[in-house]
Amino acid sequence: MNDKFLFGVILGMLGGSLIVTNSVKARQTVKNGQKQVLDKAEEVIKNGKKNTSK
Repeated sequence: MNDKFLFGVILGMLGGSLIVTNSVKARQTVKNGQKQVLDKAEEVIKNGKKNTSK
């Protein structure tokens, strides 16, 4: 059963990547999501440095 699950996950990832590469709107959504994650990570790092200096 695990093999079937992993095969399904891999097919889903490949299908999703094909959709994103062929769709401008989906590609833009992915870029925006990546930017939000990076911005949040930078914010967490800055807040972590502020809290450790006290």
